Amino acid sequence: MAHNVLINGEWIPSTGTSTFQAVNPATKQPIDGDYPVSPWSEVDAALEATAEASRQMRGWSGERFAAFLERYADRIEARTDELVDMANQETALPAAGRLKGVELPRTTNQLRQAATAAREGSWATATIDTAAGIRSMFGPIGPVAVFGPNNFPFAFNGISGGDFAAAVAAGNPVIAKGHSSHPGTTRLFAEEARLAAQETEMPSGFVQLVYRTNHDDGAKLVGDPRLGATGYTGARGAGLFLKEAADRGGNPIYLELSSINPVFILPGAIAEKGDELAAGFTASCLMGTGQFCTNPGIVAVVAGEQTEAFIASVASGFSEAPVGTFLSEGVGKHFAAGLAALQKAGATLVTGGRPGGGSGYSHQNTLLRVGGSTFLADPEGLQAEAFGNSSLFVVAENAAQLTAIAESLEGNLTGCIYSCSQGSDDELYDSLAPALRTKVGRLLNDKMPTGVAVSAAMNHGGPFPATGHPTFTAVGMPTSIHRFAMLQSYDNIRPHRLPALLQDKNPNSGCWRSIDGQWTTGNVSK
Repeated sequence: MAHNVLINGEWIPSTGTSTFQAVNPATKQPIDGDYPVSPWSEVDAALEATAEASRQMRGWSGERFAAFLERYADRIEARTDELVDMANQETALPAAGRLKGVELPRTTNQLRQAATAAREGSWATATIDTAAGIRSMFGPIGPVAVFGPNNFPFAFNGISGGDFAAAVAAGNPVIAKGHSSHPGTTRLFAEEARLAAQETEMPSGFVQLVYRTNHDDGAKLVGDPRLGATGYTGARGAGLFLKEAADRGGNPIYLELSSINPVFILPGAIAEKGDELAAGFTASCLMGTGQFCTNPGIVAVVAGEQTEAFIASVASGFSEAPVGTFLSEGVGKHFAAGLAALQKAGATLVTGGRPGGGSGYSHQNTLLRVGGSTFLADPEGLQAEAFGNSSLFVVAENAAQLTAIAESLEGNLTGCIYSCSQGSDDELYDSLAPALRTKVGRLLNDKMPTGVAVSAAMNHGGPFPATGHPTFTAVGMPTSIHRFAMLQSYDNIRPHRLPALLQDKNPNSGCWRSIDGQWTTGNVSK
């Protein structure tokens, strides 16, 4: 019998006729428990319930949503061991060093940061023009669907991750669409979200979960007029399919798709600390078997003897490092296809390239290289994403070609430049950085891109195809909340009818508002 789905506050049996099982990627064995593929009737019921919840919550203060988020974080922490054990089985991600020690604390931290933002209210950007009699603020956009990815079963999960937290902080109910790689983990989160919602007196349709739909029903969901917006993290093809459907329905959809995160290592930096850089790059690229959206997939360097020694050092590190386990069989197949596409476009193997080498679904740590002229002749083909433990060295013939390579890049989440601390690379940096700046959401100096801090200053976004919109970030409170909000303007509205944040008296002493062009936490002067 399949596990139940969470619809309108109740765990109910699915009426779907198809089921699936999670698979332990380290053993390649199915995990006990069947999960349903929901038919449209269940998605439709979830939409009806979430639309009703949205109506009930109109005008609610941020305090209501903050209370839920904080209670949910507490409940997650009380169930840490069970969540970690389940996620470890379903993803093969390390239990102590990754899931329990890093990702789960990040998840509860995000929820609590979202609660702080919801309670304080500054995220709403309340703006008051007393002369024109017009006031505006961001408010909830309506029900949000969140599609979680395979590689972060906690921090990006559709019912616990950053998109979920941001959507709730904005005042919206959420329909979570689970990922097939870790349905059991998502189910445990949903159990706690439901109880937290009950304990904080949220509407029954506030948090709902379906594990899987067919592609057509997923497209129908994101374009449905009852939905306010969608957050999606995953493969480019599926994301663009959903975007087309959302666009037809006039619904915003915020996509995180793919990124190769170029790293430019300038000649002076290699001369100054080549061995240190080789070790740091190897660790960054192979962390988590390379299954990060910020994994450095391209390294651009200038030809020379020291560069060859540097590449050889990286190759040695790749060969000697343990081979990790992919999240699923599908990841391994896509990885192999990506490597084949790169080689077809002109890249050659330096090391690795064969399936196996680790436990379960795995592939040797793989390093490739290509000349700068070859890259510039087919930049699209040589930017094929191989999501996993690999990277491509692009060896430019000279410094000018290095800048041309930057100009030819697609949009990425991150881009990094390593340069000599003594200034010998400064002229090249000044030429390269402006070209790279337009191609990436986050520009780094002398630092690998893998880590993504949950900071208000963070941009985990970037130009297409890294995301569907370069203006927004998927990480960082309160800025990520704006994706799931709409700008609401009030013109000549009687004072007592205005939302609390737009009335003359500031309802929260910590809330920043723009009053006649000046940011202040004070009241409107009479």
